[in-house]
Amino acid sequence: TDLRPLDILSEAVPARGMRVFQVQGVRGFQLSSSRPRALAFPASRLFIHCDRFPEEFSIIVTLRALRGPAKRNEYIFTLMLEESPGVLVGLRYAPDKLHFLFWSQERAGGCQSRVTFPNVSLSDNQWHTLVLAVSGQSFSLTVDCSVPKDVVVETPFPASLSVRRASFYLGNRRRRKGAFTGLLRQLVLLPGADATPRICHAVNFKVATLSVPSVLQDVPAKPVSNEVLKYPYETDMKVTLGARPRCSKQEKAQFWFNASRRGLYLCNGSTWLSMLEVQHRLDYVEEYQNLVTNSETMGIEVFSIPKVGLFAAMANRITPLGSAIYRWTDGKFVHYQNIPTYQAQSWKYFTIGKKIFLAVANFEQNERGQEFSVIYKWSRRKAKFVTYQRITTHSARDWEAFVIEGEAFLAVVNHREGNNHNIDSVIYRWNPRTGLFETNQTIPTSGAYDWEFFTIGPYSFLAVANTFNGTSTKIYSHIYIWLSGSFQLFQSILTFGAADWEVFHIGDRVFLAVANSHSYDSGMPAPSNFYAINSSIYELNITAQMFVKFQDLLTYSALDWEFFSVGDDSFLVVANSFDGFTFSVNSIIYRWQGYEGFVAAHHLPTVGCRDWEAFHTPEGSYLFYSSAKEPLSKVLKLKTT
Repeated sequence: TDLRPLDILSEAVPARGMRVFQVQGVRGFQLSSSRPRALAFPASRLFIHCDRFPEEFSIIVTLRALRGPAKRNEYIFTLMLEESPGVLVGLRYAPDKLHFLFWSQERAGGCQSRVTFPNVSLSDNQWHTLVLAVSGQSFSLTVDCSVPKDVVVETPFPASLSVRRASFYLGNRRRRKGAFTGLLRQLVLLPGADATPRICHAVNFKVATLSVPSVLQDVPAKPVSNEVLKYPYETDMKVTLGARPRCSKQEKAQFWFNASRRGLYLCNGSTWLSMLEVQHRLDYVEEYQNLVTNSETMGIEVFSIPKVGLFAAMANRITPLGSAIYRWTDGKFVHYQNIPTYQAQSWKYFTIGKKIFLAVANFEQNERGQEFSVIYKWSRRKAKFVTYQRITTHSARDWEAFVIEGEAFLAVVNHREGNNHNIDSVIYRWNPRTGLFETNQTIPTSGAYDWEFFTIGPYSFLAVANTFNGTSTKIYSHIYIWLSGSFQLFQSILTFGAADWEVFHIGDRVFLAVANSHSYDSGMPAPSNFYAINSSIYELNITAQMFVKFQDLLTYSALDWEFFSVGDDSFLVVANSFDGFTFSVNSIIYRWQGYEGFVAAHHLPTVGCRDWEAFHTPEGSYLFYSSAKEPLSKVLKLKTT
């Protein structure tokens, strides 16, 4: 039966010993441990018509638990009889587990029972929403709408648990020891229903709500009453004026007002996010810098090293100088370092803790006939990248770095081995003990060009762009989902020489664009033009749980998509490389126009365009493109109104 939610937290307020705090933009109560009984109320205020606890129910909690001692246990709530020290119902957590307590009536006189959910990390100073569903011997815990943890025990939850003369205690067990030290935002009992479907439809799963006390909700511009003033209210918000300040973990949740751009920005712990500013619109694109490169450039990686600056790594095709890294200096890219590479195809920048890495995908063998790609590590002492780990690869095209459940991974695309295009690409897992990447999983691929990692809610995905199976470019590319410790096939999409996947979000909608490079099949008649073909944009259909085609766009041997935004407007730029006759082909910027989809807005002359990168500096926004046919790459500036 779908009964009304019983808001335990709202029933307890107002009460002495409760203070309102705002952290990371979310309000919660801090509960005082000095007077545990002040944070209590009789269960009869919730159970008006019946003094029995529900046999089936869900408990919904939103909290922010502080990091504490390794063995510390804290109570979120308890339900206790006045004359007994036993807990009728309660929730208690430790740094890496959650305990659900209840009073079992299977033995004479009753006994305390406990259901433990291991590997639940809540003490990380972050907001989390828990949904505990109970039915008989089955107990299910969902954290931040991730995959549920199910436990079946011998002792069932009692079918008839009396709450007469019992009281709810918030954040304690009627004593100071084990008192809750974090922030509590939501504590709701939902009888007769699993609350997970009602909770797990929000965009921000960690603060999804079913019922929250009014004082913790967004305060209107003009409060209708002084309710918010009944509680001591504190926030860690500070606003900095002047030049662009530092944004690190110490400044997280602080604000900066940029008077020159009339913008308000929020620090997320690493970068300043725009919260309010005068919105600009893209007017036109102008040539900003012509960058003469070591040779033709197959890919670009733009990245920022904290406290050092903005860099661009160029994957140069053939040159005795190797590939070059440039640093943004006085508004231009200036040569900074050369690194030996062998027909480099792409670079990938990533970090693990405080370590900074840059991985290159080498397509050819070195002078000794060895074929491997290399991970470089940033040396703070030398202020340059130095060799860290070599990994055997086969005509590598791309690296993708990502983190799942706190573990770091690195995936390489192997294009071919000799003339065999149907080979395994490899996913490596970081071993913190050895400090090296080790093989974790292999995935069969066909002449693959690109990996694209992305997350949707609690789920992690990895898409591969398969290009050629030895006879045809008309083959399936695949999307994999992370389940039970490995990637498993989620969906297959027919592509035509797929060279790139690009995932992006517009509002709550999730899109995936594929760049199709050419259409060739040895068993079919040749088309009039191998290279003038549609590239496609797919949209995630939540109901069908799959990506469905949203729009086709005519492209000319497309090799890359890049998504970027200007103000409130969203754009896609395609790297058109060859139209069947010439490499001098316009690459196109498409503007998002809602119901119309993406509409061509700007035509940019390019030569053998291979890769696009969008980046921003305090001086403005830019597009950077590489040419696979001439040793010249260009930085274009986005002019706005």
